[in-house]
Amino acid sequence: MEIDHLFIFSSTKGQEVDRLVDFGFREGSSRIHPGQGTVNRKIYFENFFLEIVWVHNEAEIKSANVLKTKLWERSNFLTNGYSRFGLGFVNSPDTQELFEDAIQYQPDYFPKEAQFDIITNEKNSYLPWTFRVPSMPQNKKAAEPIDHTNGIKKLTKVTFDIKAPEVENRFTTLIENHSNIRFNPGLKNLLTLEFDKGDKGEMRTFDELDLVIKY
Repeated sequence: MEIDHLFIFSSTKGQEVDRLVDFGFREGSSRIHPGQGTVNRKIYFENFFLEIVWVHNEAEIKSANVLKTKLWERSNFLTNGYSRFGLGFVNSPDTQELFEDAIQYQPDYFPKEAQFDIITNEKNSYLPWTFRVPSMPQNKKAAEPIDHTNGIKKLTKVTFDIKAPEVENRFTTLIENHSNIRFNPGLKNLLTLEFDKGDKGEMRTFDELDLVIKY
């Protein structure tokens, strides 16, 4: 399973990205998601991108089309204990079993007939909101900056610490069997991203995002 991107819901309307930039990441493009009620800031790498997202239009994220996705609940992670993380996969054959019972969501900002397959994990809300990016013709895009001043280049491992006594189930097993993603019990929901196989032996913690960067 190949990761397309990961997202983290912000509690400060994206201001957390400023610390990531101070650390030596170059910020990429940002966008509003029309009809979904969210907006983002992004950082791109050689093999995925990291998205910091927050609500800017409450009426849109509570609309009938979006409400089924449980994004509104995810955005309220500070009060309801939901995981603030989103895990997005490239649409490939090895993701088929994981997404066989997924719900479909067609955002207003997608071309007609393009849609996300979504696993809301609402019954196990400590797990990440998980989705599969649709395969669709790609328009020519402006190059995003990936030459970061801290030298970090490529994601090599992802670990989710989960605030739950037991995290093994069909969902976590399928992902762990097909990817370099791991789920561990923890004291809180925490995302650890390892880059470049951790060759430098360094680590930086961003508490405001519940994020650890190893490199």
